[in-house]
Amino acid sequence: MRLAARVWGDGPRTAVLVHGIMSDSRAWTRVAPAIAGHGYRVVAVDLPGHGASGPAPGYTPTALAAALLDTLPGAPDLAIGHSLGSAALLLAVPALRCARAVHCDPAWLPRPRDLEALRAGKHATWRELRAAHPRWHDDDITAELRALATWDPASVTALQHLPGLPGAPAVPSLVLLAGPSERVPPAQAAALRRRGWHVRTVDGAGHTVHRDDPAGFLRALHGWL
Repeated sequence: MRLAARVWGDGPRTAVLVHGIMSDSRAWTRVAPAIAGHGYRVVAVDLPGHGASGPAPGYTPTALAAALLDTLPGAPDLAIGHSLGSAALLLAVPALRCARAVHCDPAWLPRPRDLEALRAGKHATWRELRAAHPRWHDDDITAELRALATWDPASVTALQHLPGLPGAPAVPSLVLLAGPSERVPPAQAAALRRRGWHVRTVDGAGHTVHRDDPAGFLRALHGWL
């Protein structure tokens, strides 16, 4: 499945960005230009059932990973995934052959979720989004409203098939966590370090680190861009 994408910059290196559930490629708008400024052509996709990409016949991280491989340029210099996008990226990395990967507060570990409540989020108002994300820029709230308008709520079923805590990374990889993170608790973060993952935390940032604290997100990427 070919996915819609947005592009920033025209540098000699390539970076690919994969958003989380309920959002789309506009989620990266506040950090993508800065990444492009490091000499990258930045390609951000809309996952199946999100943004300008059509719905999928079924939603699993494996199916999302296949769509990434159908769309993204091979052997990018950098790949960044957030939340469910990180779960898809994790599965795609070996075949994608990226030089290094960053997983932003990844949704790897199964946990109890009210899927009906998540589906109902499609109808959130601007005011409700502002209350839920007090640190986001107003432009991010508006972009999220637009993303919700095209989002397929059936995609929440992907959260029932998360890959679990991975073993050793296939490529040099950074796990960039919210501070504190609900998705990767301290014991699991320690296990990742033992398995060869680099782990950093953006203190005070919520799950969507790159929207809660764009400057902190970029600082945390020091040495990886």
